[in-house]
Amino acid sequence: MSSVFDVQKTIREILLKILDSHSLEELNKVPDGFNNNIIWNIGHCISSQQVLVYKLSGLPTIVSEEFIAKYRKGTKPEGDVSQAEVEEIKTLLSTTLEKTKNDFESGLFVDYHEYTTSLGFTLSHVQGALDFNNYHEGLHTGVIMALRKLV
Repeated sequence: MSSVFDVQKTIREILLKILDSHSLEELNKVPDGFNNNIIWNIGHCISSQQVLVYKLSGLPTIVSEEFIAKYRKGTKPEGDVSQAEVEEIKTLLSTTLEKTKNDFESGLFVDYHEYTTSLGFTLSHVQGALDFNNYHEGLHTGVIMALRKLV
C-alpha cells in the first residue's frame, strides 16, 4: 500500500518533468481565459502544502513568508518568474516533501488548528491535511496539463 508521501512524490516528479520540459517563456505564459500560469500553479502547490501542514500545525514553514504570500490562494502572477526562481521551485518540490515526511515520521506534528477548505473539506488533523494536499496538488496538476496545451 502506498503512503501519502509516495503519492505526493509521484505528483511532484510529474511537476518536475513539466518544469524541465518547458521554456521559461512557456512557464510564465498566462493563456487567454486563464488568470495564472504553469509556474504559479507549481509554486501554489508548495505554498499551500506549507500552510495546510505546517502553519495549521502551529509550526514554522520551510519556505519563506514571501514565497507563501506570492503563491497563496487568491493570488495570481504579478510578473514573470526568473530562471533562478524556477530553479528554487524545482529544489523546493523535493526538499519540502522530504522534510515533511521526516517531520511526520519523527512525530513533530502534534497540534492542528481545524480548517475548512474552500472546497468544503474540514481538516482536523495533520493526516487529513496531507491527504487533502495530495488531492489539491492533483487538481492543480490537471490545470497545469490544460495550460501546457495552450503555451
